[in-house]
Amino acid sequence: MLSKELKDMELNKLVKRTVYADTPVLVDYEPTAYCKTFGDIIQSMIDWGKKHRKTILQKS
Repeated sequence: MLSKELKDMELNKLVKRTVYADTPVLVDYEPTAYCKTFGDIIQSMIDWGKKHRKTILQKS
């Protein structure tokens, strides 16, 4: 499951995959600059979630 997600993220240019020819083979994944461009969107979602939780808890 994780390998499929990583492959999808690589296809969508969200992570860069680097393979090192060591024994055993070492594979490294790192976020791309493009991936980092949606950080503000994620932060907005986090902020909204916190406000939503407060709203829900106040109504209880």
